[in-house]
Amino acid sequence: MLVVNEMKLEYIIILVIIFIILLAILKAGRKDAHLQLNKLVDYLGGKDNIISTETNLSRFKVTLKDVSLVDKEAIQKLGAKGIVEIDNQLKIILGANSKQLKKYIDDLK
Repeated sequence: MLVVNEMKLEYIIILVIIFIILLAILKAGRKDAHLQLNKLVDYLGGKDNIISTETNLSRFKVTLKDVSLVDKEAIQKLGAKGIVEIDNQLKIILGANSKQLKKYIDDLK
């Protein structure tokens, strides 16, 4: 009986350690995503350059005051699949991150 209790205790300790590691990984991922969103806003010319935002599936559409402030190359290095510029708007294909970016920018304003 003592051996069974020791084995249960070992499993519980292992599970707790795995849980702590998973929490650390998730927290680091959120911090990294927040940092990436900050960079993306900077590459769009800063929050004051952004007039409005929209999302459509994987596309992020942003209307800007001055498109010349945008660093398109840096945005693509962050993972954008493509960027289309029409007048003072950019349509950026970001994938699943487009909704998260819209929420982040809306919270900034």
